[in-house]
Amino acid sequence: MQKSMDKAKIEEDFLAAAAFLKSHELSNGKLGAVGFCFGGYVVNMLAATIPEQLDAGVPFYGTPAATELRKNVKGPLLVQLASLDKRVNATWPDYEAELKAIGADYQMYMYEGANHGFHNDSTGRYSEPDAELAWSRTIDFFADKLKA
Repeated sequence: MQKSMDKAKIEEDFLAAAAFLKSHELSNGKLGAVGFCFGGYVVNMLAATIPEQLDAGVPFYGTPAATELRKNVKGPLLVQLASLDKRVNATWPDYEAELKAIGADYQMYMYEGANHGFHNDSTGRYSEPDAELAWSRTIDFFADKLKA
């Protein structure tokens, strides 16, 4: 379904959602985002587009934001990658070099022997040990970065 949608409109919707959530009366003023696959891209896009508003981002096997936006990333980001994911991993060396060059706050975990989608328990690519470890890291990261 997502492939049939306008990418610019999707990005606009997520930026609006982020602004809404950050300013919601029940919010502590902190904004975190987690996404898987295209959602991982969305987290990277948010980190590059609204770096002052995103307090913590966790992209799971997501491609980086547009090249011209990457210089804006501040983090913190917790990047979760699968070692068998050739498509997304092909983007990582350049993205990591850019993150290092700008001094972005990030850490990356590579799950050895895992495939793109390893966190999705409805597919044959699901890896329970990797999914549980990655989710534990995600929860700990958010607990640290999003406390009031």
